[in-house]
Amino acid sequence: QGSGKMQSGLSFSDSDVSFTPLVVLELADDTKTEATTWLLNRIRGKQQNGGAELLAEQVLFPAQDGQKPNPNILVVGSTSQRLLNGAEDVGLFKEFQDGTMRGFTYANRESFKDFEGDGEGFLSVAECQYIVKHELDTLRAKNEDHVPGYPKLKLYPGKSVMRRLQSKGVLIQYFPLHDKEDLKRLSFSWYKQIKPSFQPLDDIRRYFGEGLALYFGFLEYFTFALVPMAVIGIPYYLFDWEDYDKYVLFAVFNLVWSTVFLEVWKRCSATLAYRWGTLCRKKAFEEPRPGFHGALGFNPVTGREEPVYPSSKRQLRIYLVSVPFVLLCLYLSFYVMMIYFDMETWAISIYNDSPTFATGVLLFVPSIIYAVVIEIMNLLYRYAAEFLTHWENHRLESSFQNHLVLKVLVFNFVNCFASLFYIAFVMQDMVLLRQSLATLLITSQILNQVMEAFLPYWLQKRRNKKVNKRMRKLMGDKELPLLEQVQLETDMNTYLGTFDDYLEQFLLFGYVSLFSCVYPLAAVLVVLNNVTEVYSDAFKMCHVFKRPFSEPAANIGVWQLAFETMSIIAVVTNCALIGLSPQVQAYFPESETQLILTVVAIEHVLLAFKFILAFVIPDVPKHIQIQLAKLDFESLEALKKRKILEAAET
Repeated sequence: QGSGKMQSGLSFSDSDVSFTPLVVLELADDTKTEATTWLLNRIRGKQQNGGAELLAEQVLFPAQDGQKPNPNILVVGSTSQRLLNGAEDVGLFKEFQDGTMRGFTYANRESFKDFEGDGEGFLSVAECQYIVKHELDTLRAKNEDHVPGYPKLKLYPGKSVMRRLQSKGVLIQYFPLHDKEDLKRLSFSWYKQIKPSFQPLDDIRRYFGEGLALYFGFLEYFTFALVPMAVIGIPYYLFDWEDYDKYVLFAVFNLVWSTVFLEVWKRCSATLAYRWGTLCRKKAFEEPRPGFHGALGFNPVTGREEPVYPSSKRQLRIYLVSVPFVLLCLYLSFYVMMIYFDMETWAISIYNDSPTFATGVLLFVPSIIYAVVIEIMNLLYRYAAEFLTHWENHRLESSFQNHLVLKVLVFNFVNCFASLFYIAFVMQDMVLLRQSLATLLITSQILNQVMEAFLPYWLQKRRNKKVNKRMRKLMGDKELPLLEQVQLETDMNTYLGTFDDYLEQFLLFGYVSLFSCVYPLAAVLVVLNNVTEVYSDAFKMCHVFKRPFSEPAANIGVWQLAFETMSIIAVVTNCALIGLSPQVQAYFPESETQLILTVVAIEHVLLAFKFILAFVIPDVPKHIQIQLAKLDFESLEALKKRKILEAAET
């Protein structure tokens, strides 16, 4: 019996079993037959014998253009019963009859809202696929010391089989299949109707999981939060274009906005996470990353023999190689910035010698070239940072991500904003600052749209045409939509997570919060960018990338800290810009020291106000706090009752 509402009935050439495929596993095409058979048996095996107790079959594709297709593609599904037991294992939270969110248990299944009959359709397809992934990931080596057919591919008892196969290149990838019907419905309600409306966040969460839905929730919230800034910015820009002194009020508004914006987002995020059942979900035990390697040693946590890597070695790699490399890259960034200023001086001198329309246009050329160079440097550095973080050999994915985020954020911040800080506080040229900010912002947005939306769309269109043509040629008029789908999705690009999407929003937030008081149109440009971003990201997720596995998330993680750090830097920057304005300087005609001390004092007061505001606005709304406290109280009462019953029995 299949699960969920996916298109069912994939018949296999070597068996008449028919079930709903949820996940595809692609092994290397030269994988030994005994290894494939062993893996299939482990996936199908009973749980008490160390198997995953899932449904699995090998898919055989016909030969294409004289080329032999990969024979080692497996599809995995599951029975409803197995998925419901799995939902309990992964600690899934579902809505109870009384409207609260509770950890799902198979014994209490009838007490959960929307649970009918044998539970068909109770779990979303994304949840089913997440459970299958969890069961595959927790498939552990038993008494085998190596993978059949690969004497050198050692297995360690109790360690994840899938991670081992992945790190040794036997398992190329595994991914969840798209559900054509659900995808069509989601596409229509999400981006095919061009009309001002909220995104269907609950549908996005049901299809792609909480991690991605929270990103789109944040993108929507950020865009709406920018509207007041944009509304104030337009008249400011139109009527005070040549009057650079009058940005003090806008800077003050900017300061309050950046603080309130992040504090209110925490509440929105908590509300969404509670509704989706991830706010109080226990964090799963983290397995080592597939790329982690080390000498065989004893792990005191699991009590087993497994690869270990001394943290002292890792620290040496970080401080003796990674840190100097990042510093070298920052030096290069400053060097490129100085070349840009030389070009800027050259363009201005040409314009001053002969002010014509052509030389007027030439004034913008250095900024445009610099903006393109910044994007190229960010891209190259991203690859280098990823390579270095892999080389540091972090054991856990969370540790790997934190080190990568830190490296990338430091470089991107300096690379994108150093020139603006230099113009504002060293050159103190507000006209050039406004021009540079506008050029950097517009150029980076155009490049991002081309790289993120048009290029992947065009490449995917070409690939789809090729696969469809090949399949039609091979199969004639036979209906084989699912076989074609598996083939098509195997070749699709893999979605690498929300890292780059959050990074883009982080930099846009920087442009708005740091310097938008001198260029009030910045917020308007970011709003326009984010509206197109919603449509291009939605299209990308639905048609360009493989479907990603659902990632349970209660918040936006390390990015919340990144945005808060940026808003603290924004306080300092805006106070300094206020201090530089002729309006304020007129109050301190004699003493520059007094002006500096006053600006520093105001900045400290504003930072104190920021922290007080963060303390006063609770991160979790009151009604959710009450619901969580209720659940804690009920579980304590249940524990007491159980202890009394056990005592009475003895």
